[in-house]
Amino acid sequence: MSEAVRVNFAHPLPVFPLPDAVLLPHAIQPLHIFEACYKQMIDDCLDGDRQVAMASFAEQRDDDDCDCAPPLRPAVCVGKIVQHAHVPGDRHDILLQGVCRAKIIELIEPENGRLYRMAKLSPLEPVDEHPPPMPEIRRELRKLLNSRTLSRLRCIETVMHWFDRDDVPTHALMELIGFALLRDGEVRYQLLAEASPQRRADMIKGELLNLSTLVSRAERQSFNAWPKGLSWN
Repeated sequence: MSEAVRVNFAHPLPVFPLPDAVLLPHAIQPLHIFEACYKQMIDDCLDGDRQVAMASFAEQRDDDDCDCAPPLRPAVCVGKIVQHAHVPGDRHDILLQGVCRAKIIELIEPENGRLYRMAKLSPLEPVDEHPPPMPEIRRELRKLLNSRTLSRLRCIETVMHWFDRDDVPTHALMELIGFALLRDGEVRYQLLAEASPQRRADMIKGELLNLSTLVSRAERQSFNAWPKGLSWN
Protein backbone atom coordinates (compact mmCIF):
# COMPACT_ATOMS: atom_id res chain seq x y z
CA MET A 1 0.00 0.00 0.00
CA SER A 2 1.04 3.62 -0.42
CA GLU A 3 2.62 5.46 2.47
CA ALA A 4 0.37 6.84 5.21
CA VAL A 5 -1.33 10.16 4.48
CA ARG A 6 -1.85 12.60 7.32
CA VAL A 7 -5.10 14.53 7.69
CA ASN A 8 -5.12 17.84 9.54
CA PHE A 9 -8.42 17.72 11.42
CA ALA A 10 -7.78 21.20 12.83
CA HIS A 11 -8.84 22.68 9.48
CA PRO A 12 -12.11 22.14 7.58
CA LEU A 13 -12.09 20.10 4.39
CA PRO A 14 -14.13 20.47 1.18
CA VAL A 15 -17.15 18.19 1.05
CA PHE A 16 -18.04 16.26 -2.10
CA PRO A 17 -21.44 14.55 -1.69
CA LEU A 18 -22.81 11.87 -4.00
CA PRO A 19 -26.20 10.15 -3.77
CA ASP A 20 -25.12 6.53 -4.21
CA ALA A 21 -21.31 6.25 -4.08
CA VAL A 22 -19.61 5.47 -0.75
CA LEU A 23 -15.81 5.47 -0.64
CA LEU A 24 -13.93 3.32 1.88
CA PRO A 25 -10.37 3.88 3.15
CA HIS A 26 -7.65 2.43 0.86
CA ALA A 27 -10.11 1.99 -2.03
CA ILE A 28 -9.89 4.12 -5.19
CA GLN A 29 -12.92 5.76 -6.81
CA PRO A 30 -12.80 7.26 -10.34
CA LEU A 31 -14.88 10.45 -10.59
CA HIS A 32 -15.86 12.77 -13.43
CA ILE A 33 -16.32 16.32 -12.16
CA PHE A 34 -18.56 18.58 -14.24
CA GLU A 35 -20.70 20.77 -11.93
CA ALA A 36 -19.44 24.33 -11.46
CA CYS A 37 -19.23 24.16 -7.67
CA TYR A 38 -17.23 20.94 -7.70
CA LYS A 39 -14.98 22.04 -10.55
CA GLN A 40 -14.08 24.99 -8.33
CA MET A 41 -13.57 22.61 -5.40
CA ILE A 42 -11.16 20.41 -7.37
CA ASP A 43 -9.23 23.45 -8.61
CA ASP A 44 -8.83 24.59 -5.00
CA CYS A 45 -7.85 21.11 -3.82
CA LEU A 46 -5.18 20.76 -6.50
CA ASP A 47 -3.64 23.98 -5.20
CA GLY A 48 -3.63 22.57 -1.67
CA ASP A 49 -3.28 19.17 -0.02
CA ARG A 50 -5.60 17.41 -2.53
CA GLN A 51 -7.87 16.11 0.24
CA VAL A 52 -11.67 15.92 0.04
CA ALA A 53 -14.33 14.58 2.39
CA MET A 54 -16.55 12.29 0.31
CA ALA A 55 -20.04 12.26 1.79
CA SER A 56 -23.45 10.80 1.00
CA PHE A 57 -26.89 12.36 1.17
CA ALA A 58 -29.25 11.66 4.03
CA GLU A 59 -32.81 10.68 3.23
CA GLN A 60 -34.73 13.89 2.67
CA ARG A 61 -37.95 14.35 4.64
CA ASP A 62 -41.14 15.71 3.10
CA ASP A 63 -40.99 18.76 5.36
CA ASP A 64 -37.40 19.64 4.38
CA ASP A 65 -36.97 23.02 2.69
CA CYS A 66 -36.34 22.16 -0.95
CA ASP A 67 -34.38 25.40 -1.43
CA CYS A 68 -31.72 24.25 1.02
CA ALA A 69 -28.78 22.01 0.18
CA PRO A 70 -29.66 18.34 0.84
CA PRO A 71 -28.70 17.09 4.32
CA LEU A 72 -25.66 14.84 4.59
CA ARG A 73 -25.09 11.65 6.54
CA PRO A 74 -22.54 12.14 9.34
CA ALA A 75 -19.91 9.55 8.36
CA VAL A 76 -17.52 10.54 5.55
CA CYS A 77 -14.38 9.16 3.97
CA VAL A 78 -11.48 11.56 3.67
CA GLY A 79 -9.87 10.93 0.31
CA LYS A 80 -6.84 12.22 -1.55
CA ILE A 81 -6.69 12.99 -5.26
CA VAL A 82 -3.98 10.64 -6.50
CA GLN A 83 -4.53 11.17 -10.21
CA HIS A 84 -5.99 14.07 -12.17
CA ALA A 85 -6.62 15.00 -15.78
CA HIS A 86 -8.28 18.05 -17.35
CA VAL A 87 -10.93 17.17 -19.91
CA PRO A 88 -12.74 19.41 -22.44
CA GLY A 89 -15.23 21.86 -20.94
CA ASP A 90 -12.95 22.67 -17.99
CA ARG A 91 -13.97 19.39 -16.39
CA HIS A 92 -11.89 16.98 -14.32
CA ASP A 93 -11.31 13.25 -14.27
CA ILE A 94 -9.83 12.22 -10.93
CA LEU A 95 -8.94 9.14 -8.94
CA LEU A 96 -9.79 9.62 -5.27
CA GLN A 97 -8.15 7.23 -2.81
CA GLY A 98 -9.73 6.77 0.60
CA VAL A 99 -7.51 7.79 3.50
CA CYS A 100 -9.60 7.47 6.68
CA ARG A 101 -13.13 7.50 8.09
CA ALA A 102 -14.40 10.59 9.88
CA LYS A 103 -17.63 12.25 10.98
CA ILE A 104 -19.00 15.71 10.30
CA ILE A 105 -19.17 17.91 13.38
CA GLU A 106 -19.98 21.18 11.61
CA LEU A 107 -20.96 22.09 8.05
CA ILE A 108 -19.77 25.40 6.60
CA GLU A 109 -22.04 26.69 3.86
CA PRO A 110 -20.74 28.40 0.68
CA GLU A 111 -19.61 31.99 1.17
CA ASN A 112 -17.39 34.75 -0.26
CA GLY A 113 -17.32 33.26 -3.75
CA ARG A 114 -16.79 29.68 -2.60
CA LEU A 115 -19.49 27.56 -4.26
CA TYR A 116 -19.11 24.33 -2.27
CA ARG A 117 -19.61 23.32 1.34
CA MET A 118 -16.82 22.56 3.74
CA ALA A 119 -16.90 20.67 7.02
CA LYS A 120 -15.09 20.45 10.31
CA LEU A 121 -14.40 16.77 10.89
CA SER A 122 -13.48 14.45 13.71
CA PRO A 123 -11.73 11.09 13.11
CA LEU A 124 -13.79 7.97 13.77
CA GLU A 125 -10.69 5.93 14.61
CA PRO A 126 -7.54 6.80 16.60
CA VAL A 127 -5.20 8.61 14.23
CA ASP A 128 -1.95 7.51 15.91
CA GLU A 129 -2.76 3.84 16.54
CA HIS A 130 -2.30 0.93 14.15
CA PRO A 131 -5.27 -1.47 13.91
CA PRO A 132 -4.64 -5.00 15.27
CA PRO A 133 -3.13 -7.52 12.80
CA MET A 134 -6.16 -9.90 12.97
CA PRO A 135 -4.52 -12.99 11.37
CA GLU A 136 -7.52 -15.21 12.18
CA ILE A 137 -9.86 -12.80 10.38
CA ARG A 138 -7.55 -12.91 7.36
CA ARG A 139 -7.68 -16.72 7.30
CA GLU A 140 -11.48 -16.75 7.62
CA LEU A 141 -11.89 -14.27 4.78
CA ARG A 142 -9.51 -16.22 2.53
CA LYS A 143 -11.47 -19.43 3.22
CA LEU A 144 -14.78 -17.72 2.43
CA LEU A 145 -13.51 -16.24 -0.83
CA ASN A 146 -11.95 -19.56 -1.87
CA SER A 147 -15.31 -21.30 -1.49
CA ARG A 148 -16.81 -22.95 -4.56
CA THR A 149 -19.45 -20.23 -4.98
CA LEU A 150 -17.51 -17.03 -4.37
CA SER A 151 -14.39 -18.17 -6.21
CA ARG A 152 -16.41 -18.07 -9.43
CA LEU A 153 -16.89 -14.29 -9.30
CA ARG A 154 -14.79 -12.54 -11.92
CA CYS A 155 -13.12 -10.02 -9.59
CA ILE A 156 -12.05 -12.68 -7.06
CA GLU A 157 -8.67 -13.22 -8.76
CA THR A 158 -7.70 -9.62 -8.05
CA VAL A 159 -9.06 -9.80 -4.50
CA MET A 160 -7.13 -12.97 -3.74
CA HIS A 161 -3.92 -11.35 -4.97
CA TRP A 162 -4.21 -8.84 -2.11
CA PHE A 163 -3.99 -11.67 0.46
CA ASP A 164 -0.45 -12.49 -0.68
CA ARG A 165 0.85 -8.95 -0.42
CA ASP A 166 2.79 -8.20 2.76
CA ASP A 167 2.10 -4.48 2.33
CA VAL A 168 -1.70 -5.00 2.58
CA PRO A 169 -2.55 -5.40 6.29
CA THR A 170 -5.79 -7.11 7.25
CA HIS A 171 -7.67 -3.90 8.08
CA ALA A 172 -6.87 -2.53 4.61
CA LEU A 173 -7.72 -5.87 3.01
CA MET A 174 -11.19 -5.69 4.58
CA GLU A 175 -11.77 -2.23 3.14
CA LEU A 176 -10.75 -3.41 -0.33
CA ILE A 177 -13.00 -6.47 -0.11
CA GLY A 178 -15.92 -4.31 1.02
CA PHE A 179 -15.42 -1.89 -1.85
CA ALA A 180 -14.86 -4.56 -4.52
CA LEU A 181 -17.55 -7.07 -3.59
CA LEU A 182 -20.23 -5.32 -1.53
CA ARG A 183 -22.01 -3.09 -4.01
CA ASP A 184 -25.00 -2.09 -1.87
CA GLY A 185 -24.60 1.58 -0.91
CA GLU A 186 -26.26 1.16 2.51
CA VAL A 187 -23.96 -1.74 3.41
CA ARG A 188 -20.93 0.27 2.39
CA TYR A 189 -22.12 3.24 4.44
CA GLN A 190 -22.55 1.05 7.53
CA LEU A 191 -18.97 -0.20 7.02
CA LEU A 192 -17.77 3.38 6.73
CA ALA A 193 -19.63 4.49 9.85
CA GLU A 194 -18.36 1.56 11.96
CA ALA A 195 -15.25 2.48 13.96
CA SER A 196 -14.43 -1.02 15.24
CA PRO A 197 -12.30 -3.21 12.91
CA GLN A 198 -13.67 -6.35 14.56
CA ARG A 199 -17.29 -5.35 13.97
CA ARG A 200 -16.44 -4.42 10.38
CA ALA A 201 -14.95 -7.88 9.94
CA ASP A 202 -18.15 -9.48 11.26
CA MET A 203 -20.23 -7.34 8.88
CA ILE A 204 -18.09 -8.31 5.88
CA LYS A 205 -18.18 -12.02 6.73
CA GLY A 206 -21.96 -11.85 7.07
CA GLU A 207 -22.36 -10.09 3.73
CA LEU A 208 -20.04 -12.58 2.00
CA LEU A 209 -22.08 -15.47 3.37
CA ASN A 210 -25.24 -13.79 2.02
CA LEU A 211 -23.55 -13.32 -1.35
CA SER A 212 -22.48 -16.96 -1.38
CA THR A 213 -26.09 -18.00 -0.73
CA LEU A 214 -27.32 -15.84 -3.62
CA VAL A 215 -24.75 -17.32 -5.99
CA SER A 216 -25.65 -20.84 -4.90
CA ARG A 217 -29.34 -20.18 -5.56
CA ALA A 218 -28.56 -18.58 -8.91
CA GLU A 219 -26.66 -21.70 -9.99
CA ARG A 220 -29.85 -23.71 -9.61
CA GLN A 221 -31.90 -21.30 -11.73
CA SER A 222 -32.03 -20.50 -15.41
CA PHE A 223 -30.39 -17.23 -16.46
CA ASN A 224 -33.78 -15.50 -16.82
CA ALA A 225 -34.67 -16.36 -13.23
CA TRP A 226 -31.48 -14.96 -11.65
CA PRO A 227 -31.95 -12.37 -8.88
CA LYS A 228 -31.92 -8.88 -10.37
CA GLY A 229 -28.41 -7.50 -10.70
CA LEU A 230 -26.60 -10.77 -9.97
CA SER A 231 -24.04 -12.06 -12.47
CA TRP A 232 -20.50 -13.42 -12.53
CA ASN A 233 -19.30 -9.86 -13.28
